[in-house]
Amino acid sequence: MIRIAIAEDDLQCFAQIERYIGDFGRETGRTFRITHYDNGEDLVERYRPEFDLILMDVDMPFMDGMTAAGHIRGMDPEVVIIFVTNLAQYAIQGYSVNALDYILKPVNYFSFSQRLNRALQYVRRRETDCVTIPVKGGVVKLEVDSIFYIERLGRQLMFHTRAGIHASTATLQQMEEALEGRSFARCNKGYLVNLEHVDGIQDGCAMVRGDKLLISRGRRGPFLEALADCVGGVRP
Repeated sequence: MIRIAIAEDDLQCFAQIERYIGDFGRETGRTFRITHYDNGEDLVERYRPEFDLILMDVDMPFMDGMTAAGHIRGMDPEVVIIFVTNLAQYAIQGYSVNALDYILKPVNYFSFSQRLNRALQYVRRRETDCVTIPVKGGVVKLEVDSIFYIERLGRQLMFHTRAGIHASTATLQQMEEALEGRSFARCNKGYLVNLEHVDGIQDGCAMVRGDKLLISRGRRGPFLEALADCVGGVRP
């Protein structure tokens, strides 16, 4: 199921876009879940990083689409954003918030379906490089490459990433299964490490972005073997 947020204050335009999505779904066999926001401020205040695509009007009350998109990018760097506007000049401004595309009003089905299909191709490519984790109040989608390591802390997991630390209710075993086949290995029972971010081995610890993570005796052999396979070098 593709999760779409539509931020559009014109109810007639929203109904048209909703109808087009339904038509596209029947043509392609896809299913969609649509959430509607009638202004940018509500979208930002209620936003959770659980959508695959946002269709965003630019000219909205309380908060315009460009400003709303800027706030959303701070919360969710992965979601695909397409602006729906009657002014082509906003297409250039869209690059500042990493928008994928724009659709000019009045919206016609042919143009809409082409852009929606392009967006879904992009979503599929991004999904192969992302993992979705449960967090308090919803879910967060993380780029796998952005994860430095995962730490078990009590009953929570702490995801150490480029963008900061995310607390999750997932288990380490669940994440091992979700990341199977990727460059991740346990250095001890409490840490799952992205081997791509290991800077070296020092004093029996894996050096990961400045943090020293202890390699337990029982996991030392398998961890160093996995690290050697990852970097393609000589085993330490």
